[in-house]
Amino acid sequence: MGLKSFNAIGFVCVCVVAISIVVSGRPATFLEDFRVTWADSHIRQIDGGRGIQLVLDQSSGCGFASKRQYLFGTVSMKIKLVPGDSAGTVTAFYMNSDTDTIRDELDFEFLGNRSGQPYTVQTNIYTRGKGNREQRVNLWFDPAADFHTYSITWTHSLIIFGVDDIPIRVFKNHEAKGIPYPKLQPMGVYSTLWEADDWATRGGLEKIDWKKAPFYAYYKDFDIEGCPVPGPTNCPSNPNNWWEAPSYQSLSPLQTRNYRWVRMNHMIYDYCTDKSRHPVSPPECVAGI
Repeated sequence: MGLKSFNAIGFVCVCVVAISIVVSGRPATFLEDFRVTWADSHIRQIDGGRGIQLVLDQSSGCGFASKRQYLFGTVSMKIKLVPGDSAGTVTAFYMNSDTDTIRDELDFEFLGNRSGQPYTVQTNIYTRGKGNREQRVNLWFDPAADFHTYSITWTHSLIIFGVDDIPIRVFKNHEAKGIPYPKLQPMGVYSTLWEADDWATRGGLEKIDWKKAPFYAYYKDFDIEGCPVPGPTNCPSNPNNWWEAPSYQSLSPLQTRNYRWVRMNHMIYDYCTDKSRHPVSPPECVAGI
């Protein structure tokens, strides 16, 4: 994505998950900055505490969340997804304002598959309570064979969903055209592993095979650079934050080529072109996403 390298920030932390927060500038452990949101018995430390494992079985899935919320910045994590027959499972990584009817949310949802089929990643964006902006991309590699980096960058100008530094989704700020953009509500960072075989794989046609359980997803190198809320009140509007620099307010030529390549070769669903759901194109699609 042409963004600042998170792994070159200049510290070493041996912990469950490594984190850098730009305002406080300190490394922290998973337990200091994250909380288990459900089923703590299904979240385990691995590799001597340098990573975590999420477990899904017939008794429960699980999830965790940041203790703090953030307003603008960038967040990334390395994930190794459920291997083998993962149909009916969903591994999610997302940001959420934790508000009901007016929530803002930025979603990665990795939809499990039958063995040998491509893994699909679904992205969605909620602004002031309005969602239904799904896009789906078949990944061009096996995301269960090794760790890959998934990132969300959120500035005043645009939101970029990235996979290994390749943009797969861009949502621009078109407030001038009357289109809501998430900029008022801070969001927490969440991740879950859960069963959703009523819709996740081929629209619910492929059900979860509990004989293959338990299912595992693995995480490491979780990084946050952003403005924590509560925190310095001038941080979110500070034009000197590196992610607000002019070079980060649009895609570079290389990013643009990679983005077009993904959309031409790997996109399998775009709400903007789904006339059965949207006979009239949504305004952000007309404005240019």
